[in-house]
Amino acid sequence: MTNEQANFEAQKTDVIPAKRRATFHTLKVSAVRPLTEKSIEVSFEIPADLQDEYNYVAGQYVALRANIDGQEVRRSYSICEAPTAGTIKVGIKRDHGGLFSNWANDHLAPGFEIDVMSPQGAFISKHRLTDMNDPEQLSAAAVKSGNAHFVAAAAGSGITPVLAIAKSLLAHEGTFVDLIYANRATAEVMFLEDLADLKDRYPTRLAIHHVLSREQRQAPIYSGRLDVEKLNTIFDRLIDVPNVDEWFLCGPFELVQLIRDELTKRAVPTDRVRFELFTTGEPGEGPSAQAGRPVEVDPEGENFDISFNLDGLSGEVQSPKDARETVLNAALRVRPDVPFACAGGVCGTCRAKVVEGTVDMAENYALEADELERGYVLTCQSRPTSDRVVVDFDA
Repeated sequence: MTNEQANFEAQKTDVIPAKRRATFHTLKVSAVRPLTEKSIEVSFEIPADLQDEYNYVAGQYVALRANIDGQEVRRSYSICEAPTAGTIKVGIKRDHGGLFSNWANDHLAPGFEIDVMSPQGAFISKHRLTDMNDPEQLSAAAVKSGNAHFVAAAAGSGITPVLAIAKSLLAHEGTFVDLIYANRATAEVMFLEDLADLKDRYPTRLAIHHVLSREQRQAPIYSGRLDVEKLNTIFDRLIDVPNVDEWFLCGPFELVQLIRDELTKRAVPTDRVRFELFTTGEPGEGPSAQAGRPVEVDPEGENFDISFNLDGLSGEVQSPKDARETVLNAALRVRPDVPFACAGGVCGTCRAKVVEGTVDMAENYALEADELERGYVLTCQSRPTSDRVVVDFDA
């Protein structure tokens, strides 16, 4: 390891922001920009009195909440811009049959008001590269000793948090970023012009590898689906894998798992690999998971006793043992303001700490190993396995 690398390693620090209450506020749409035929960038104006509520770190997300056809629907979207005071920008791509994404593309326009949750999420660099929402305080301390190398890989709308992260990283002299971006065709590439502008601004420190599955490119390595063979060719020929300081992976489960598996085979330490999924590949619980599944409790029957702490207030609810109800679903029946967004084990908004009892967590695509060791769970995926369970959303 060189002296420069040693200095870089010594200055690493966990910069995940202190956990704060996930709170919705009604914000006004300030701009809508078409990105492709099926995607838009939506900008929200942040009033002066809410600036602190919407501080964020590159890579975080916000949840949007709307009433569509009489049903409350929530969806999470990553912030696509480096921290900028006074605004939040997200990219929204139409999903086939997607209730919220199609509604947003059809209806959101400047002046429209919609509920936006305060920024959440831990898909951020572990290096202290930026202060929250204050571009004037960008600190290059972690990279001023030189030559920090980062690699990001994304597919489709997975580019949204990656774009924000890349912009933040490149703002510091001495950082180099390789971006592997998979799409079907050029016409479907979100933020194509933004990426080209970023490349023009940092021609020697940013390399973009566009891989198109349904469009022939001049270089065979960039044509066709990003599979194991193609990925290994990129790693062998274009990226110095052992000397990458941090990896950022965002996309569908299959792609993220493919890259994680290959990095594991190449002995890349897991703490250098950050990932976020926008789909798990598994069927969800459907719309009912968004608002709380109806459950009737028989006081004389066999029930789990669930207690929870939220905003310093305690809540109590019983859950029938035969209902196979999640902790989140039960809590929502007595406190509709319990925080959640995706209800699919992906975003981490419903994270809480188990302080008494035990639960079984079905899926986890959001919590890291150290969080699990400290007793944190995703309440949307956790079902009681002891007669009494106590969780703390404020922990």
